[in-house]
Amino acid sequence: MDKLTCLRVFAHIAQSGSFSRTAERLRLPRATVSLAIKQLEQELSVRLFYRTTRQVRLSEDGQALKLRADTVLSEMDAIEQLFHAENQELSGHLHIDMPSRIARRLVIPALPRWLALHPKLNLHISAIDRFSDLVHEGIDCALRVGRLPESNLIARPLGCFDMVNVASPAYLSRKGIPTTPADLSGHDVVCYQHQHSLPTANWFWQEAGEPLQSQLNSVLVVDNAENYVAAALAGIGLIQLPRYDVATDLQAGRLVEVLPLFRPDPMPVQLVYANRLHATVRTRALMTWLAELLQPWTQAEATPSD
Repeated sequence: MDKLTCLRVFAHIAQSGSFSRTAERLRLPRATVSLAIKQLEQELSVRLFYRTTRQVRLSEDGQALKLRADTVLSEMDAIEQLFHAENQELSGHLHIDMPSRIARRLVIPALPRWLALHPKLNLHISAIDRFSDLVHEGIDCALRVGRLPESNLIARPLGCFDMVNVASPAYLSRKGIPTTPADLSGHDVVCYQHQHSLPTANWFWQEAGEPLQSQLNSVLVVDNAENYVAAALAGIGLIQLPRYDVATDLQAGRLVEVLPLFRPDPMPVQLVYANRLHATVRTRALMTWLAELLQPWTQAEATPSD
């Protein structure tokens, strides 16, 4: 087995902490993955991993090699991509994770045309409204909305989603139309949050360029975007979300924007991937297409909130 392949296998194991996941991701027999590491250890005369039945972790020599391997493989990928035409036929398996409403409303309706250009590509979309572990779940890239927590992921900013406050005509007829945040004290909101059981929810807005928030009565807590929008359509309470998500409902009059002068901060949108080793030609092609697809719905940059 050539050294570059062995090095690539090593880098994937170092990233995932698993020989089995590496074999699955690289579509290699488990024995081939083990052989690659054995060959690399013999050629370098070092031990790269400490292995038990439950854990695979880098040795001190393995940690030193990983720093160099990431650089070498990243450069090799960049060199290969210099000689790939933009219209190159893509093939293989590609797994992306994204919020369910973005998948259903924006991405999947536009997919047939893009997939027709790449008939040999097998695409897997995860859309379950939670932050997946890209490495352990074998995800090539993910579309994330909101501020990212600290991590080792590489982020490609796409801009920000414009936010709106909305409610159904039936709700506003029953509760009245708020014109300032001070009017919200007598209103109900739907809370969109995982593992939340408090009777109040935070409501966000900007006033004179300053981000503000207050707690309002939460009549319902949901943990996915579909139910969040459905609750507003049912007249249960006010919600805050990206404009793209309810554009057709606003146009049809099923929902009404309220407090247009007191919208929340625009919400950052970014594509993230584990490291440059995973940013294959097909991954980069998908990310470029997604950036172009979302461009009409994003602002160039967020309003500062710090």
